[in-house]
Amino acid sequence: MKTSFWTKLLDLIAPRTCANCGHRLSANEQVLCPVCYMHLPLTDYHLSPTDNPLARLFWGQFTVERAAALFFYEAQSEATTMIYDMKYHGQRDIAEGLGWIAARLFAKSDFFHDIDAIVPLPLTRKRQWQRGYNQSMEIARGISRVTGLPIYNHVVRRTAFKGSQTAKNAWQRRQNVEDVFRLTHADKISGKHLLLVDDIVTTGATMTACAKALCQADKVSISIFSLGYAKA
Repeated sequence: MKTSFWTKLLDLIAPRTCANCGHRLSANEQVLCPVCYMHLPLTDYHLSPTDNPLARLFWGQFTVERAAALFFYEAQSEATTMIYDMKYHGQRDIAEGLGWIAARLFAKSDFFHDIDAIVPLPLTRKRQWQRGYNQSMEIARGISRVTGLPIYNHVVRRTAFKGSQTAKNAWQRRQNVEDVFRLTHADKISGKHLLLVDDIVTTGATMTACAKALCQADKVSISIFSLGYAKA
């Protein structure tokens, strides 16, 4: 990516730092320094996007075209602080930067072939107001920068938040998100291949609930994109 004069100037005035280790980034680096990126536990699921552990989470739930996550996510790992800062400490630039990094990698294997638009997993209005942004939307912006794909941010709405999924088992996660998504613009997505985006997938319950709402539109195809995959 070509670095503009203004980016270089801004880096001199307010140097950017690695979201993981805190070391200063060069003008052409995004979010992570080369050392931290090298140590990121990449899944390589984009190399076999139709059949991998993430894709298999959705088998029997809805027809998933392809699925990939950038890295394996574990509690207390080096990535934990980075993701926590992204979601709860207002560092939305981490989300966009990681989306950009992942999209650059996935594009090498033609992961985005025939996808028409990106759909960020929605938050409830109250939760987005409390956080100030939707991290999935910021990830989608990073993907769009690489792919040029449009973002459909208002085709599905989350009507309720019944509490965090973190401490729940697989069955409780499915129950927690049942019927919380509502399709709002079926005509806009009819016949399209959509890329559903979230930050971390564990059991796939939330993604499945949202995908099922999207599939109420006519002839919709769904692929899955996640930054992290946390094995349940």
